[in-house]
Amino acid sequence: MPAIKIDKIYYTYDDYKNWEGDWELINGIPYAMAPAPVKKHQSIASAIISNFYEQLDSCLKCEVLGEIDYKISEDTVVRPDVVLTCDEENEAYLTKTPEIIVEIVSKNSVKKDEIYKFSLYEAEKVKYYVIVYPEDLRAKIFKHNGKRYEKVGDFFKESYFFEDTSCKVSLDFDKVFKRLRKQI
Repeated sequence: MPAIKIDKIYYTYDDYKNWEGDWELINGIPYAMAPAPVKKHQSIASAIISNFYEQLDSCLKCEVLGEIDYKISEDTVVRPDVVLTCDEENEAYLTKTPEIIVEIVSKNSVKKDEIYKFSLYEAEKVKYYVIVYPEDLRAKIFKHNGKRYEKVGDFFKESYFFEDTSCKVSLDFDKVFKRLRKQI
């Protein structure tokens, strides 16, 4: 039996919250999420969460979360791999725009992450969007300039300091990718 019966063109959060399985909803269109992320994906997400978490001891208004719903509107709910969010009071899902969103791409999600979510996060003015490519052990960082995203650069072993966030954090990509480099 399918987890969702596609019988109409437009769905809302009320539909979404009743579906079985893992889904995202973008402009009323449901997108099935891939099965549970592979080990490499989970390793990168854990390293990024750990990296951010260690830096938040002195700034308690922000928190780093993995795979939480971000409800943008009644017809758009996404589940980023990692977010840095500040002053969020809702427990069920994020209601405020995260300051940093990290998506770790897979061959099945690359188009959604690079095109749909990129446009969505840009429109929502997420300050930083980080797209991680596990196969290349590379990350692209985009910074919002108030109108659109500008690419900051590609990162392999470098560190990056996120200067315009409520809690000052950085990402050390040498640490993020360290365990995976040893496997190559």
